Amino acid sequence: MASFTKRGSTWQYTVSRMVDGKSKPIRKGGFRTKKEASIAAAEVEADLRKGIIPNLKKIALEDYFEEWLKVYKSKAARTTTERYTYSLKTIQSYFKGKAIQDISKRDYQIFLNEYARTHAKETIRKLNTHIRACVREAIDEGIIRIDFTRDIKVTSDVVTKRPEEKHLSYEESKQLLNEIYKRLDRSLAYYVILLALTSGMRFGEIVGLTREDFDFKTNKISINKTWDYKTGKGFEKTKNDPSIRTIKMDSRTMDLFKELFQKTPNNIHNLAFYSPNSANKVVTNEFTNRVLKKMLKHLNITTPLTIHGLRHTHASVLLYRKISIYYVSERLGHANIDTTLKHYAHVVKELREEDTDNTIKTFEQMIGV
Repeated sequence: MASFTKRGSTWQYTVSRMVDGKSKPIRKGGFRTKKEASIAAAEVEADLRKGIIPNLKKIALEDYFEEWLKVYKSKAARTTTERYTYSLKTIQSYFKGKAIQDISKRDYQIFLNEYARTHAKETIRKLNTHIRACVREAIDEGIIRIDFTRDIKVTSDVVTKRPEEKHLSYEESKQLLNEIYKRLDRSLAYYVILLALTSGMRFGEIVGLTREDFDFKTNKISINKTWDYKTGKGFEKTKNDPSIRTIKMDSRTMDLFKELFQKTPNNIHNLAFYSPNSANKVVTNEFTNRVLKKMLKHLNITTPLTIHGLRHTHASVLLYRKISIYYVSERLGHANIDTTLKHYAHVVKELREEDTDNTIKTFEQMIGV
């Protein structure tokens, strides 16, 4: 049974509890009315009947989020860990020690609305995804009762073009590919650009390739690891399990790499893109982007593109050429088909009109046959 006591202008409840034959009541005060205290006490009693020990000690959202990262995300890939760390810094900056138990749905929506003034919608969506996962764990642990992230509206005042929408057209891709062939003797960076365009691999996957990953008999490349190209600490896991894959390559690209390996010395890690002058042991992302930018300028291609944009170009070209989206998803190493559909909805939408026309023509051509 719960009892209630008025202390000054607020109310306190006391819920009786026995632990190992000893009385260890649960008390909490600060309620504005007796009714509020009564409701809170009833929730505690309901938990006790279920065998759940209520956690009444308040904990800052930032502290809980940081602990949650250590427990559940400690083995995440480096790039994923960096994104979670960025979310933690955002929480620390805005909530500044506010207890997770004291955050209402309204408080959280206001936070996202303010964040939306200076950040793109995709950035806000990722932040919300991180916090929502953490909040659900807090609910499971009995630390909070209400999911203040449920049905939250994600909007943004910043209009930006999604990174995957920044890609080259089919004709521009042909121009770039032919220009790469002319420049391969200048720098290893051109081989990185060649592989990014013809394989759709992530940069970390490309520089993580070893010579053994190239099967010149079957023209296949095995992707099973990445390289920490930011610190040079060594090999790392792929982004996720579906990222471990083997992809078939065109014969010309494979022949060029076969020639490259024959005329260049091996290295301690057997890396395909080893660079002895680089502090991180491989061709850098920054240098490769500079090379790509100069080449695009030379070709009068105005689309602002990074090496990662070639991954999107690869996928877009395949989709434009009517390659199955299921195969594209598998080739890119996406976690599931939904990821591919979300990232390349703009391409699918553009192709829909053509599909409509072809559907109509199909049945029109059947008439009188």
